[in-house]
Amino acid sequence: MSDAGKPSLLAGFKEFVMRGNVIDLAVAVVIGAAFSSVVNSVVNGIINPLVGAFGTKDLAGYSSCLKGPCVVNDKGEVTSGIHILWGSVLSAALTFLITAAVVYFLMVLPMARYLARRAARQQPVEVVEPVKEEVEEITLLRDIRDALVAPRSGGAG
Repeated sequence: MSDAGKPSLLAGFKEFVMRGNVIDLAVAVVIGAAFSSVVNSVVNGIINPLVGAFGTKDLAGYSSCLKGPCVVNDKGEVTSGIHILWGSVLSAALTFLITAAVVYFLMVLPMARYLARRAARQQPVEVVEPVKEEVEEITLLRDIRDALVAPRSGGAG
């Protein structure tokens, strides 16, 4: 069998890497990683202290114990009971929601509006002319009307 018709492995990899969507994805990952530290600092610096005004200082401090009282040793390890750290889950959910909202309102929505305006500018303005079929239909309806009215006026005399 001949491999003359198949592109080489290196050429296929180069084509894959040079696609626009791969580069866009790489940029998105880098920006997302940098942006996550900003969101984490907002949650830790603003949201957690606001929650701390009503309860513990940190969302991670909220927890529950299943199956008896939780006993924590000096190292901070739970020795008995099942310790559920629902505060850290809530903190992660808030981080996700804030990240999603900022990405949507600051990136996705403006880009969608920009692309819609750009597409509207690029489309040529069409002059609306009466369609020949509509004109023929109106003419036909007039002929039918005249045919229905004609026997009344002509047959009485």
